[in-house]
Amino acid sequence: MNSLLTLHTRKLLFISLLAGMVFGASMLFGETKVIADVNWLDVLGEGGSALAIAVWLVMILRSRPAGRVTNLLTLGLGFIFLAMWQDTLDEFFAFSASQIWENIIESGFFPMGLALLTYGLWHWHKEQLSIRSQLLKREQCFRDHLWIDNIGQVAGIDQVRAALLKNWHDSNISRALVFAEIHNFSAFERRYGFREAERLLRESGEIIMLNLRQHDLMCRFARDRLVILLPSTNPDQAMLIAKDIQSAIQHFAFRESSSNERIHIELRIGVAVRQLGDLPEDLIEKGHRAIESASSGNGLSLVS
Repeated sequence: MNSLLTLHTRKLLFISLLAGMVFGASMLFGETKVIADVNWLDVLGEGGSALAIAVWLVMILRSRPAGRVTNLLTLGLGFIFLAMWQDTLDEFFAFSASQIWENIIESGFFPMGLALLTYGLWHWHKEQLSIRSQLLKREQCFRDHLWIDNIGQVAGIDQVRAALLKNWHDSNISRALVFAEIHNFSAFERRYGFREAERLLRESGEIIMLNLRQHDLMCRFARDRLVILLPSTNPDQAMLIAKDIQSAIQHFAFRESSSNERIHIELRIGVAVRQLGDLPEDLIEKGHRAIESASSGNGLSLVS
């Protein structure tokens, strides 16, 4: 079971218990309809709606930790689900006018659920704005979960391509790409193992991100190679940022988990600068040449 879903086991059990009680009350106080009187189109529409809401509820609980927003969304969808569930049961059971509880569930729970869901979505909106500010250097103006890698939770090269295409034809906007990779990463992985290598990639990526500006964008090109888009940046500025990143990694005290050994990390950086007439793929190709030159040279290279 998903680890987050286990946090909400009681919520799911409580809603399931209420749904079971509603079903039991319908059987106890309602009169079962004959098959010929059942409107199967209504069953499909109302039952399908109840099922869809239940799926939404599970998806939310699978993806969110406990908290006020989660509780409000759960309450809202829970009330709506129970209202739709009772609406579905109405197609199989007939109730007398004295059964007020049935009308309360069907007609009262639905607006209550909508009100709670709307209030929860308002808080969710504010939450998303806060998260957005944290993810700015990872996504900028584009978001697609299919682009995100599982190592450092940054997007792939498709994110960079999409960002490059934005205002690309405006020749007044300078752009630079920084390609960065850890020196002798494959040797590190052979010596210390896959998990330590993954941790090194993740933590070094966080260090690099701390040294970027708010409007810069960091993505992963390959497992051990990052690409950073620096908009409105001239060659001198790009080289200064590259040197800052390189220096930050050199002073990064990465310690191996089992022995607590401090491992010295070096970064190879290639900087590519857009020239008039370049296409986005031309800039990316320059970045490849720059990082290859840096790897075979002194660790820092510029291709313009």
